[in-house]
Amino acid sequence: MKVLVVGGAGYIGSHMVLALHQAGHEVVTLDNLSTGHRDAVLAGEWVLGDLADPVALEALFSGRRFEAVLHFASSIQVGESVRQPLLYYQNNVANTLNLLQAMVRHGVRRLIFSSTAALFGNPVRSRIDETHPRQPINPYGRSKWMVEQVLADADQAHGLRSICLRYFNAAGADPLARVGERHEPETHLIPLVLQAASGRRSDISVHGTDYDTPDGTCVRDYIHVADLAEAHLLALETLARKDSSDAFNLGNGNGYSVKQVIDSVRRVTGRDVTVRHGPRREGDPAVLVADSARAQALLGWHPRHADLDTIVDHAWRWEQRNLQS
Repeated sequence: MKVLVVGGAGYIGSHMVLALHQAGHEVVTLDNLSTGHRDAVLAGEWVLGDLADPVALEALFSGRRFEAVLHFASSIQVGESVRQPLLYYQNNVANTLNLLQAMVRHGVRRLIFSSTAALFGNPVRSRIDETHPRQPINPYGRSKWMVEQVLADADQAHGLRSICLRYFNAAGADPLARVGERHEPETHLIPLVLQAASGRRSDISVHGTDYDTPDGTCVRDYIHVADLAEAHLLALETLARKDSSDAFNLGNGNGYSVKQVIDSVRRVTGRDVTVRHGPRREGDPAVLVADSARAQALLGWHPRHADLDTIVDHAWRWEQRNLQS
């Protein structure tokens, strides 16, 4: 297919561009580089542009016949969304409407949407499947849930078919260290601990050690970014074959605690990590693990990099490359 990847210069998007190219698809990347990196786009055509600009979107769609769009261009920091909710509703909701309107005008009827587990809010059970109540507790989660509802309406009104993929904790990097995680500022646990191991930061803070978990620290589901990319490829194939909208939760099904992540970093790197303990953060549930059985059954998707040490090792290769550059 000829595929548009919106936000393809970001962490997950850049891995997706590579995966699409390797699968034989023709890829066009659109990104405004507000958080992405031009040198992370390693294949296909590059277009500098913004979803906030309907004129630029019209020019992009008028000059090409896309068969599908993959949408990764969202603001993703929960804390920032609480401080600046209007920014999140503008970028994640209003700008997505610009994209959907362009797709409808030009007859592009397939969309894979990068969604999030944050739309479930505080979990009512430790393993979260697609039937879990959707009760987001912050503007980031609410913005993603709003888009999912818009997509359901667009399906009914315009025949715009979509598959929403709800990630848990994306982690790791390309095994060959061609692309990886480069958030500024970094907020994800694994790269933060690796930066403490490499010397780019002095220590790592652990927020809460008294949770009802085996070692007292929060447990999360870490899914390798390469497995996420594979899920998107399968979703794209499924959408083309079945022509019906759907939504899937994506995680590797294994829960790892903050302490286990730190221990894994120490094993993989052979370096010590200085840990500072602090109080719990408001809104952090004790355990958050995906039930991805439905994605495995209907998409044929199975995580290939579910082992924590493998995820950390690939992220460490990327961290070492950053230190050398």
